[in-house]
Amino acid sequence: MKETEDKDLQVGPEAEEQEIDLIELAAKLWKQRKKIALWGLYGAVLGLIVAFSIPREYTATIKLAPEVSDGKSASGIVGALNAMIAISSSGGAGAGAGADAVYPQLYPDVVHSTPFAVGLFTLPVVDKEKRRFELQQYVDEELSAPWWSFIMKLPGKALGALRGKPDSGDGKGLNAFELTPEQNAIKMVLDDRIAANVDTKTGVVTISATMQDPMVAALVVDSVAARLKAYVTDYRTNKAREDLEYAEKLNDEARDAYYKAQQRYADYMDRNQGLALYGAQTTRDRLQNEAQLAFTLYNQIAQQLQLAETKVQAVRPVFATIEPPTVPLKPSKPSKLLILVGFVFLACVIQCAWILFGDNIRKIKEDVKG
Repeated sequence: MKETEDKDLQVGPEAEEQEIDLIELAAKLWKQRKKIALWGLYGAVLGLIVAFSIPREYTATIKLAPEVSDGKSASGIVGALNAMIAISSSGGAGAGAGADAVYPQLYPDVVHSTPFAVGLFTLPVVDKEKRRFELQQYVDEELSAPWWSFIMKLPGKALGALRGKPDSGDGKGLNAFELTPEQNAIKMVLDDRIAANVDTKTGVVTISATMQDPMVAALVVDSVAARLKAYVTDYRTNKAREDLEYAEKLNDEARDAYYKAQQRYADYMDRNQGLALYGAQTTRDRLQNEAQLAFTLYNQIAQQLQLAETKVQAVRPVFATIEPPTVPLKPSKPSKLLILVGFVFLACVIQCAWILFGDNIRKIKEDVKG
């Protein structure tokens, strides 16, 4: 009990001393409030300079709900087609029985892939002043940057000048396998400005494009969505289209074989009318059976051709557009107010820290020098 009372007696004065120290620090800052306010003013001026030096950016978005390719959720005509294909397919496998390799969670990777980005280079865009560009030209010539970015790039440019300018090619062809440094720089800019996100709960795909011109942003996001739909559609229908081409080839061959067998039978009957010889009748029956067999094969392949045509439509994905792209009216960034508040706060914190700990820092420097 005595030890506990002794500890309580010792803690009391320390807590009182800490409280007194905090009061002294607050009083010290209060005495220097004019200097803190002046530094806050400096921070506000610097924040305004930075805020107005950053170009305005506009963000356009589109929301898509892709169809789930599980073969069970199809309804109406597509569901009936899937059922017909499932009955006619070997093993009873339906159109949606196979696993889909390009599922919505991979859409962001598709959008940021090199072939997809290179495909956007020649996209025609129009800005709000009705000037026309290719997207790579717009990114290379029309996008502006803050003034300090040029200063930060000066060492790299000087070093590049000393090393010599690398060969950038003729600049006419686009080869996703081997990009020039300029093309790779444009591709990196597009990767930063185009985004695709997937809501794992709802499956909704949100695609956004950020550009310094609102019209260009809307055109780019609309084109990205259209190209993504085309990519997924091409993937989903690729196997069905290959099957359709093969079925068309077999159908043509079977039709020709049937026509030839039918013509041989007709020619033989024209040449041998009225003959009662068993040899002639045997030949007639054989040619007739060949024509009938060729017709049966042709009929079966024709049915498979119809199923292949149906399957191309059945496996075609459907995208519901929840929110279509629109030209943004307000810039998405920079937030001038947030930048202003941040610089004012940072300037005040720096000045407060110097007022409180500046003397200690000076003493440490003097001790080190001494």
